Amino acid sequence: MQLLRSCTATVTALTLAAIVTAAPGGGTVTGKVTYTGTPAKPKPIDMAKEPSCAKQYTTPPMTENVVTGPANTLEYVVVYISAGAPDESSAPSTAVTFDQKGCHYTPHVLAFQVNQELKVTNSDQTSHNIHPLAKTNREWNKSQPPGTPPISEKYDKPEFISVKCNIHPWMHGWFVVLKTNHYSISKDGGFSLPNLPAGKYTVTAWHEGTKNQSKPVSVAGDTKADFTLSK
Repeated sequence: MQLLRSCTATVTALTLAAIVTAAPGGGTVTGKVTYTGTPAKPKPIDMAKEPSCAKQYTTPPMTENVVTGPANTLEYVVVYISAGAPDESSAPSTAVTFDQKGCHYTPHVLAFQVNQELKVTNSDQTSHNIHPLAKTNREWNKSQPPGTPPISEKYDKPEFISVKCNIHPWMHGWFVVLKTNHYSISKDGGFSLPNLPAGKYTVTAWHEGTKNQSKPVSVAGDTKADFTLSK
């Protein structure tokens, strides 16, 4: 009985030590991204040459190069840890999906990790020809008729990749391939990078139509980091 109590106490002590080790006082980096200056106004997209897509909209869809909200909060900004955190040694087992619906890419900006599976789907009644313009990674260009299975691809290097459709020139989006799993895409200008161990990091904000911005942060609990981007 004494031996059992001793072993139990030892296990309890080891468990507590593990809990202390696993909780190093980290936190979350949150903030807002705003656009400074006068943003270009979104333009209506004319889809008259593709009636099957045009009829899906009650009003013409708009371009998404620069999308702002109240107080010039900026959408589609990828905020990520660019230094201070180790590169991920393995990719998530779940795939990310890039859909083509209404001759429109959803989402406009898709962020995922190096070697994570990417699935490109076609929800339209027309063919698409998806063409990511990679420069560091292998460039590919594939046709995808309606009703065909998803296209499956992976990228083995980090890169910001512009995506277009060779059939519908108004279709434009981005693949953001990162080495880290600490990233967020702004919504209503807001972002959150949770579960960061205590330490010093560099946080970078990337947007397709502005200059990138980076800033150092020290995480020891919840931390604020706001960005103001300009053309």
